[in-house]
Amino acid sequence: MASIKMLGISASPRENVNSQFLLEVAVEAAIAVAPQGISRELFSFAGKEISACDSCDQCAELGYCWVEDDFQELRDKWIWADAIIYSVPVYHMGVPAQLKAFIDRLGHSVQESFNDRALKVMGVITQGSGFASGQESVMLYLNSHAVMLGCIPMGGLWPVGYIGVGARVGYSGTMREAYEEGDEHTVEAVDATKELSKQIILVTTILKSGGEQNREMLKKSGGFEFFLKRLDS
Repeated sequence: MASIKMLGISASPRENVNSQFLLEVAVEAAIAVAPQGISRELFSFAGKEISACDSCDQCAELGYCWVEDDFQELRDKWIWADAIIYSVPVYHMGVPAQLKAFIDRLGHSVQESFNDRALKVMGVITQGSGFASGQESVMLYLNSHAVMLGCIPMGGLWPVGYIGVGARVGYSGTMREAYEEGDEHTVEAVDATKELSKQIILVTTILKSGGEQNREMLKKSGGFEFFLKRLDS
């Protein structure tokens, strides 16, 4: 099996909450697929400072975002990864402001990816305070982010979500507590998270193996430099 570099992102600005719990589930499930073949990096937005993009266009001249904060740490992990799992709480029917700021700056400053297929496999896990509470909006937004940056969004498992995992959070307690108590909806979300993570690893393995076998064709075609650099790393 091809060696896989996996990045898990907890996008909640709070520590030790539901996003972190489901991310832990996803990471454990991924490692179970290939215990010896996965290198992992984790990033939590809790306690991080990432300023908003002000569209200064300096990155177009410099080739990188000149604003120095915690953006650079996550950007470097993002570029390094073959597979990325976002675990994201729903804020006002969308993603938290800190994650939006990161994606805006990433999309502007990693410009070659607009014309270059990075071919990272991405999965989205969301947590909302009820049914139809913005989970699908978050998944659609992040799947669009994946497509814009030349990546491959991975679908979810029915009935929790076809386009990711849309978890329902109870009005009291945590998802970790609800899972330990056997709450039906939380158990469904955990099972769907495990399956999503498994599929991400399997598809990434197929993708990297195919890239190795067809390296010369990809070089000749052009538009795969981002992906080919990662195969060499």
